[in-house]
Amino acid sequence: MDRNSIVGVVLIMAVLIGFAFLNQPSDEEIQAAKQKQDSIEQAEQKSRELLKIKNDSTLLVQADTLSSDSLNDSLKEDKLKQLYGDFAPAANGEDKTVTLENNLLKLNISSKGGKISYVQLKDYKTWDGKPLVLNNGDSAVFSFNFFSDNRVVRTNDLYWTLPSKNVNVSSNDSGEVSVKLEAGEGRYLEYVYSLKDNDYRVGLKINFVNLNQMVAANTGYIELDWKQKLLQQERSHKNESAVSTAYYRFTDEEVDHLSESKDDASELKTKVEWVGFKQQYFSSVLIAEKPFESPTKITSNIINDEGAVRYMSANFTIPFNHSAKETTDLTFYFGPNHYQTLKKYHIGLEKLVPLGWGIFGWVNRFAVIPVFNFLNGFNINYGIIILVLTILIKVVLLPLTYKSYLSTAKMKVLQPEIAELQGKFKEEPMKLQQEMMTLYRKAGVNPLGGCLPMLLQMPILIAMFHFFPASIELRQKGFLWAHDLSTYDSILDLPFNIPFYGDHVSLFTILMTVSTIIYTRLNQQMTAATNPSMKYVMYLMPIMFLGIFNNYSAGLSYYYFLANMITFGQTYLFKLFVDENAIHARIQENKKKQIKKSKFQERLEKMAKERSVKR
Repeated sequence: MDRNSIVGVVLIMAVLIGFAFLNQPSDEEIQAAKQKQDSIEQAEQKSRELLKIKNDSTLLVQADTLSSDSLNDSLKEDKLKQLYGDFAPAANGEDKTVTLENNLLKLNISSKGGKISYVQLKDYKTWDGKPLVLNNGDSAVFSFNFFSDNRVVRTNDLYWTLPSKNVNVSSNDSGEVSVKLEAGEGRYLEYVYSLKDNDYRVGLKINFVNLNQMVAANTGYIELDWKQKLLQQERSHKNESAVSTAYYRFTDEEVDHLSESKDDASELKTKVEWVGFKQQYFSSVLIAEKPFESPTKITSNIINDEGAVRYMSANFTIPFNHSAKETTDLTFYFGPNHYQTLKKYHIGLEKLVPLGWGIFGWVNRFAVIPVFNFLNGFNINYGIIILVLTILIKVVLLPLTYKSYLSTAKMKVLQPEIAELQGKFKEEPMKLQQEMMTLYRKAGVNPLGGCLPMLLQMPILIAMFHFFPASIELRQKGFLWAHDLSTYDSILDLPFNIPFYGDHVSLFTILMTVSTIIYTRLNQQMTAATNPSMKYVMYLMPIMFLGIFNNYSAGLSYYYFLANMITFGQTYLFKLFVDENAIHARIQENKKKQIKKSKFQERLEKMAKERSVKR
């Protein structure tokens, strides 16, 4: 390229750059253009929304006009075909039910969705005496969802074919009901419900017959939606809601649950054997013969509506292999949260009964429940059973209680000498500790001797706190003025609500609180406590119990009241047989002896000396 060509190219580029610079839009023009573009995008979005609304409206109009008498049958069939594809024959129908029942359960199976639309437990009533119903109508959903011919099929929305007769399972017998969702000649989805006599379990065999060409080819699984509104069964909506949630068991036999105090949800990433919608005393559980594949999504939402406590949902993954016939076997459990009933199924359902964690649960499972069931076999009033159970527990704990009393009596005898040391070494706290350890060693007294036996009794006290509110045996069983030992005993319903207390007065709670205050008073006199501030702190716990237990199980308050009264009797007997003067004389004799230091006392003295050196 010669010099003239280079000069020409440079001049052309300069002209283009200058033209672009001189003709670049101003800020006002840029803003105007942006607003114009935004307007165009908004118009396009609105157009898309209007088109969607139009399409949806068209579908709704089509669906509404299907029932019009003015349309001939051929046109109706065409419209149904457009909306539901091969499932068009099941799009319209009449909502009918067929009954399957045994001596424990009454089930209604609905033509709408082929689901169990009604579950009644025959042996139980609601708190106000009505039939106890777990499901009723639309309070439950059971639906397979999958794509077919670019349409989403929800089996819960379609009408199934029902048998013509109800099935009543007689003694030592079994029965079944088969319902079908037709999808053309020889193609259908079938539910086979089965029920045995004297069993809360309902078998469910699900058969996919010749649906392999109808389900989208790229689908390797089908979703199963199970939803249920938990209807209120107990007197206290608050208490029932506070213990209702979703439980589930993994294949490693671990059982867990969602939060009981708030709305909660979880996506389980491993296989699950069963999912249960648990209420205070009853549960609905869906059990898989082969564990559900992951993920399984579950939710639990609190409901404040009258008559319901929670809304539960579970979404399962069911494998689909596109075979001509595929079968999935499931089992429902509709029944009470009764420990022995659930345990006999050997799949961890007994974990639905909250007996406490760790050692507290062990105490309930291996001690309290066997004794309670043994006493229950005598067919006596549950108030008497609780009395006998309390006496037995107190007898078992008697050696610990006596040891605690004896240690407390020894400490009381030493109080004058302890007070003397406290006055003598008032300005030397480390020296005071050393002298007190020396006194305890010479007297043969363990300063923690009264605490350790009480600590050993704590697992039983806490275990009973879990046991009584979870015991369905106490449900609607009365004793004295309490009509139902599983809930609070109200002798007076207040026209207003007292914060932290409630809107009623529980007499068993008052008796328990008063007896606890008296016990605290006697215990302070026995220990001769010298710390004035601790005198009043010890009374805070009984006052807190008054508010906490006012809404709890009357059986629990009754048990704690009995325990306090028996403790009073034991203390009176101990006073008759324990001579404080003899204890004092024996302590003085011990002080004269040369006694080797215990390892515990050596450690305490060593710690005291180390603190003294550091200071």
